[in-house]
Amino acid sequence: MGRTLRTVGTLKAYQNQAGVLVKNYVLADPYIPYTSIVLGILTCKLAYDLSQIISTFYSRNYNALTKIQRTEWNNRGISTLHAVFISIMSLYFVFWSELFSDKNHSGLVTFRNSSISTLALGLSVGYFLSDLAMICWRYPSLGGPEYLLHHSLAAVAVAYAMYMGEGQLYTFMILISEVTTPWINIRWYLDVSGLKRSSAYIINGVIIFFSWLVARILLFGYMFYHVYLHHNQVMRMHTAGSLLVFVVPVALAIMNLMWFGKILKGLKKNLLKKT
Repeated sequence: MGRTLRTVGTLKAYQNQAGVLVKNYVLADPYIPYTSIVLGILTCKLAYDLSQIISTFYSRNYNALTKIQRTEWNNRGISTLHAVFISIMSLYFVFWSELFSDKNHSGLVTFRNSSISTLALGLSVGYFLSDLAMICWRYPSLGGPEYLLHHSLAAVAVAYAMYMGEGQLYTFMILISEVTTPWINIRWYLDVSGLKRSSAYIINGVIIFFSWLVARILLFGYMFYHVYLHHNQVMRMHTAGSLLVFVVPVALAIMNLMWFGKILKGLKKNLLKKT
């Protein structure tokens, strides 16, 4: 009994020490950007390995794929995990958190940030760096020049907002667009699984159309309107920050419109086949 109590006490002591270490170093403000990026990269590696292991044992379709298709399968598992996480965090900070609310008068909205918002952005930077590395490693199998441009712009903008603490609200507005990523990945999974003519494929196409319209078209319009209303605050940012607020969203919006045209064309084609 005494040995058990001593063991429990020792475990609690280690837990307390670990908690202090995490609080004072890992999650201390000066270290959050670095630890969050590393944590994001490690999480991506873990997600890739888990996708490979689980799919090998539980998916017949996975084992029938080519080597590069299996790589893309696992890579899309990473992007789905990141998309779910960052979409939830972005929706919270943009629409529910008081941090960026106009009712909050504690400083300019363009300079507001917190440990949690910085941590979330750092994890996202870790993902974009990991995905960029994967795209370059398997180029052009996992994506062509447009993917390199998209991920590079996103990584630079998110990293700047994380390190400098500027424009985080607009960064989260843009990152809400990741809500469309899981549906894009599901479409690819259905395609390689031989279900391109199924009802699930058609339903997925409709969901992609509306989610893209809301998250990547209308929401971008809302962001541009918000920038217009807070133009004076945006111009008080560093020059690099102001440029990123204006240039990156415009470039991404153009790409989103181009992809939306392809989505609309594909949806029409599939619906006509059903009729």
